[in-house]
Amino acid sequence: MTTTAHPHHAHSIGATDTRRRIWAIVGGSSGNLVEWYDFYVYSFTALYFASEFFPAGDQTTQLLNAAGVFAAGFLMRPIGSWFFGRLADTHGRRMSMMIAVIMMCGGSCMLAVLPTYASIGVAAPALLLLARLLQGLSVGGEYGTSATYMSEVAVHRHRGFFASFQYVTLIGGQLLAVLVLVIMQQYLTNAELKAWGWRIPFAIGALAAVVAFFLRRSLAETTSDAVRHQKDAGTIRGVLRYPRSFFTVLGFTAGGSLIFYTFTTYMQKYLVNTAGMDAKTASRVMTAVLFCYMLLQPVFGALSDKIGRRNSMLCFGVFTVLATVPILSALAHVSDAYAAFGLVILALAGVSFYTSISGLVKAELFPMHVRALGVGLSYAIANAIFGGSAEYVALWFKSIGYESIFFWYVTVMCGIALVAAITMPDTRRQGHMTEDETKLMEV
Repeated sequence: MTTTAHPHHAHSIGATDTRRRIWAIVGGSSGNLVEWYDFYVYSFTALYFASEFFPAGDQTTQLLNAAGVFAAGFLMRPIGSWFFGRLADTHGRRMSMMIAVIMMCGGSCMLAVLPTYASIGVAAPALLLLARLLQGLSVGGEYGTSATYMSEVAVHRHRGFFASFQYVTLIGGQLLAVLVLVIMQQYLTNAELKAWGWRIPFAIGALAAVVAFFLRRSLAETTSDAVRHQKDAGTIRGVLRYPRSFFTVLGFTAGGSLIFYTFTTYMQKYLVNTAGMDAKTASRVMTAVLFCYMLLQPVFGALSDKIGRRNSMLCFGVFTVLATVPILSALAHVSDAYAAFGLVILALAGVSFYTSISGLVKAELFPMHVRALGVGLSYAIANAIFGGSAEYVALWFKSIGYESIFFWYVTVMCGIALVAAITMPDTRRQGHMTEDETKLMEV
């Protein structure tokens, strides 16, 4: 059956649909921002609380222990991605995202009031680990579900642009975390920050998570009952029916997440601990870097709509393989804040070819009934192994006197991502999301 709509009415429907999609992006990304703020604030405040929970050893040893707990949070991501991915594929994206953000709230509340080693001894780092495991479980579910949701609500022709806002808010979470720290550094002394000031960012995150929960309650669902009740919906068996997609995402994430964490969360410590930069200066540099990096995401996302996801991923792979060692080597000896800013933003501009479409390119590789689980699980496994361990591995190589080996390690993993890009299809034209839209048009 075909119908002819009045042009003005059709325009009105189109405008309403666009507004609905934009609101869905805003609602979904707000929770994403809170999730990542809560997760990253740990890394940025570790310089101040590491000695409170791990009093033995020098600064590198204390940071190494704190980074180990940070990495442990990543180990929960595969479990979180399985639980929340299955929930999203069988009960809807909205429900999964609401539960994830409340779980993050609980972890942040726990960190805000946690006693230190001086108060309760070894129980303090144990409880710190427990809180991070809870947050890791939440973030493990957040990535796959929000990436899937934001990709599904995006307009086809501008899907790269709209989906890039997942990383706008992910980076925005990092930016907000470091910005809160910079503001506190202006008003609190180092002694106050180490004694109690580091707790404030966690309390802020817990309150913001409650707000995000109510925003997500108003979101429209993107899946139908028929899709959610398919035989293999939300099952690992269903995901493994698409092995090429699964291993492609593993390859992308191995290199992509490792270099992302290297130049974002670890970079603040690298500038302080290796380059010898003042902690406050390093925080200001990273604030400026993250702000510019955040603004780059829609630009590179829109570019992928023009050149295709595969070409964007090829650009990412080639750039990072060639530029990682020279940039990290130069940063090891940088003393000027402007030079540090230029080098880090150069690196992250190349990484933006990946991060701007990270969730989208993965979502396009899986069909709707296993999309959230497929994206989340494959991402979480590689992210837990390579992304979550980035700081720990970097600090370990430094502690044994071979820091430059870490540069080559990052390069090799980005080479694996390049191989994955070479072997992938152009998902903009051949992806499962395009097939979903074609089926809907035929119904």
